[in-house]
Amino acid sequence: MSAPTDSAPRAHPGAAATLFAELPSAHPSNFRQWRALSGRIVRTMATKGELIVAVITPLVFTLGFYLPLRFVMKFQGVDYAQFVMPIIVLQTMAFTMMSNAQLAAFEALTGFSTRLQTMPIGALVPLSARIAAGLVRSVTSLVAALVFGYLIGFRFVAGFGQAVAFCAFALAVGTVLAIGADALGSLTKSPESLSQALTLPTLIFGMLSCGFVPERNFPEWIRPFVRNQPISQFSFALRDMTADGVSWQVLWVPLVWLGGLAIVLVPLAIWASVRRS
Repeated sequence: MSAPTDSAPRAHPGAAATLFAELPSAHPSNFRQWRALSGRIVRTMATKGELIVAVITPLVFTLGFYLPLRFVMKFQGVDYAQFVMPIIVLQTMAFTMMSNAQLAAFEALTGFSTRLQTMPIGALVPLSARIAAGLVRSVTSLVAALVFGYLIGFRFVAGFGQAVAFCAFALAVGTVLAIGADALGSLTKSPESLSQALTLPTLIFGMLSCGFVPERNFPEWIRPFVRNQPISQFSFALRDMTADGVSWQVLWVPLVWLGGLAIVLVPLAIWASVRRS
């Protein structure tokens, strides 16, 4: 998967003063500040075509992953549209992760984040605004991915409740990854190098997972890693949600992975966002 090309909304230090001047009172609530900052990012995403990119990216993933392997998997008795859909969704969440990292890095690089710290704005408002905007991008990409998935034959066999669980779990994974990427972006202040750094682990964990091919297709010596790493575990849970419904026996390991990542990444993101440069 290729890294997104500088998709972060542009900002400059003076924009913070303009933004605060636009707020409806001298000391607006944290919610109103969050709404103003989130809306500003989402409007920038819309005007710069980033939401269109969020729709096109799942199409690229769907064609790039499904077409090359569908006949090979068909000979193995695998309905590949059903099998590959979870990893397509997870890759779209990874795209959101890298976009959030670029946004945080650009705001830190231009001094926008530092300028916000000098204003009477809630300490966690900028971070929560970036995550909210990333969630808008994630929802857009998820809806597009499901539409393209239906075009290639993917279906939610387990019913509406499991479909809702599928979407909720995918967005939870995307949000936790975006929070961690935001922390890295705030610390590194280099959108280009950060995208390159995030691309490598995304490729490694994606390709060495059970998202693209079954575990039996890997060499025996690497199967324990492939089976137990988080992307494989996330794909297991999502795949079961589309088939017979996920059981606790399958779900508890992905939840442990997700909870463990959240315990590490959320405090890191908060610290990186509120620290003084």
